[in-house]
Amino acid sequence: MTKTQREKHYDALVIGAGVIGLASAWRAARRGLRVCVLERDHPGAGASGVAAGMLAPVGEASWGERELLRLNLASHRLWPQFSDELRGTIDENTGFARPGALHVALDRDEAAELRRRYDLHRELGLPSHWLRPGECRKLEPGLSSKVTGGLHAEGEAAADPRQLCRALVSALVAAGGELEVGAEVVAAAFDDSVPKLRTADGRRFQAPKVLLAAGCWSAGLTWLPEAVRSPVRPVKGEILTLRGPAEEPLCERLIVTERIYLVPRSDGRLIVGATVEERGFDTTVTAGGVHELLREAYRALPEIAELELLEVQAGLRPGTPDNRPLIGPTAVEGLLLATGHYRNGVLLAPITGEAIADLLADEQPGIDLHPFSPDRFERSPSSASEVVLR
Repeated sequence: MTKTQREKHYDALVIGAGVIGLASAWRAARRGLRVCVLERDHPGAGASGVAAGMLAPVGEASWGERELLRLNLASHRLWPQFSDELRGTIDENTGFARPGALHVALDRDEAAELRRRYDLHRELGLPSHWLRPGECRKLEPGLSSKVTGGLHAEGEAAADPRQLCRALVSALVAAGGELEVGAEVVAAAFDDSVPKLRTADGRRFQAPKVLLAAGCWSAGLTWLPEAVRSPVRPVKGEILTLRGPAEEPLCERLIVTERIYLVPRSDGRLIVGATVEERGFDTTVTAGGVHELLREAYRALPEIAELELLEVQAGLRPGTPDNRPLIGPTAVEGLLLATGHYRNGVLLAPITGEAIADLLADEQPGIDLHPFSPDRFERSPSSASEVVLR
């Protein structure tokens, strides 16, 4: 086979077929770019296949993270149109729904902490309302009688990440894009005018733009130039799926406590998540993690004891030192990053995909990416593993 026959040429290559990589590739393909996604396993094999899919910028609001909050809110506003465009293109469901979220406190200490969060919402002008215990149980009768107060964020939403990945793959192909599975990139050359990639099975690809969207694996790739190896780390999360009758759901809204969240699906499934553990690349499901999730879910919704335990999983969120994602070009010509979305990958898929598509098309993004620029981290000359926030 000649070199010409072995190499495939595109306008853009995307490494990673999670929701971020797929959304970016789909948006770029819709602009007429020749795009190929390279995935070492299968679409959604990483964090996207384990995530609960909460689209909850109000609940995610925290002290000192205003840039991230603005990005989350902007992407949340895009979600209805994003979902409608996907369904209109390939008639597949993303599981998108807007049930609202009810944050509840189950003792006096939790109520005090939830009040602090409510005060933060008022300070930031976020739409949420304080509810007394009886008002909480009126909205969700299945709640424990121990509820001492609640915070209602009516605009919060959710999607089903697995359905979303399937829809994005179909939409990408319908737009003329390509997906190569079992395509683990093992070598790259960025010193020529056009970046070149090689996969483990010998396939070769080249394109003037390469997007790395490999989640928590984005940092440890040996073929990545040292100067742009980002400080993305895996943050383990164990998550459960319960199931009951679809016509008799235990809750209609997202239920959030100080320790867990519950996300109902229209088919009777109830997602319970999630632990937060710094365990490296360990994806072992533990008895302790399952016990913690079930115990805390039972405290909020006692009737979960009657549900079927359908699935237990552990996934790896891509975290960064400042909790903000890495979105944009790097110091290496032609190489872009879209990773480090931590708990908000599904929420941020629409706005990240749009911004990356702008960059791949050599256009100015419609949002300010400076707070999320990959170059905000620099490596200390004294230690290759030490990272300094610029």
